[in-house]
Amino acid sequence: MIDRRRFTLSAAALALTPQLRALAPTAAPLITAKEVARIDHDRVLRAANEYLPQPPITLTASHSPRSAGGPHDYFSEGDYWWPDPKNPGGPYIRRDGLSNPQNFNDHREALIRLSLHVPALTAAWLLTKDTRYAKHAALHLRAWFLDPTTKMNPNLQYAQAIFGVSPGRGTGIIDTLHLIEVTRAMRHLEKANVLTPAEIQGLHEWFAQYLDWMSTSKNGIEEELAKNNHGTCWVAQAAAFAVYIGNQDAIALCRKRFKENLMPDQLAPNGSFPLELARTKPYSYSLFDLDVTAILCQLISTNDGSANDLWQFALPNGNRYKKAVDFMFPFIQDKSKWPYPKDVEYFDDMPNRQPSLLFAGLAYNEQKFIALWRTLPPDPKTAEIIRNFPVRQPLLWVTTV
Repeated sequence: MIDRRRFTLSAAALALTPQLRALAPTAAPLITAKEVARIDHDRVLRAANEYLPQPPITLTASHSPRSAGGPHDYFSEGDYWWPDPKNPGGPYIRRDGLSNPQNFNDHREALIRLSLHVPALTAAWLLTKDTRYAKHAALHLRAWFLDPTTKMNPNLQYAQAIFGVSPGRGTGIIDTLHLIEVTRAMRHLEKANVLTPAEIQGLHEWFAQYLDWMSTSKNGIEEELAKNNHGTCWVAQAAAFAVYIGNQDAIALCRKRFKENLMPDQLAPNGSFPLELARTKPYSYSLFDLDVTAILCQLISTNDGSANDLWQFALPNGNRYKKAVDFMFPFIQDKSKWPYPKDVEYFDDMPNRQPSLLFAGLAYNEQKFIALWRTLPPDPKTAEIIRNFPVRQPLLWVTTV
């Protein structure tokens, strides 16, 4: 659990300091930012040009009568909770793996929309230096995090509520996983001269407040301690937001949780994630945990062989993250070899261009990971898969911030 004293909103936590990163290895990378730009050029511009005329839509555009919060409070409902046919009007009951289509999803969809638009627009600016893209991305950021009439409150107190059971749960914090790539885009946008110093400071303050809530609230603490992909998502988000605001104490805490909790609690000797294999969507959840762990490593690993090189960190039994990629690789390459039960939903919609293959391929200099990444579809089409695919613009990640 995070010591709340280390997350006070001090001037140091809000300072615009860059993430401390080790120098890149001397060997040439298997794929360069220039090559990723070439691969994704048309795809990025096609999306950015589609998004350019579209205005921001924040959570204040809709409200659920089932929400216990106000118009600026994010609200969502637990995916797998349904009305009880034996008790109509009573508390919902759980049906694992089966999403209830009658849930209120407007806020989640708006947040995912933000996570699609801002990174694509920012990637388009990186490709073209056309400030129209950067300015429109900044418009979304002002609406979501700065404008008092439309911004979101920096908490998820009412996320993944369950009718008749809970007004909001710690598991709901996973919904802001989509802000990870948004903050990556924001770091690039600070160089585009489309945000004033006061606006940049305001954005840093919002994410510092949200990180503080994540680390001190009852819901946040519960999610931090989760042993499955939810715990991974908490650490990855905390790492992303800490990197964005320059909070070195939080970054150190996230490295500690990776080494002392995520790896020993989740990774089996064969490289599988048993807690994910036990679910009704074992393939999807295994890919998801693999990706989010890779995102975490990409964010805060020092890549220098030191104790903070998360890619190379090994448990006493020799297990390290690469074993997880090695375990899933043949099943990403050929899903028909998957020896476990098929997912109850959307099994045919995977795999996609999993970021774990790109990030691990670069970290381990593993050509086969990069080669497979190149062949996979970059853009999931199914809403459920999009929701579990939080990194969609690799150019933002392979381009130095």
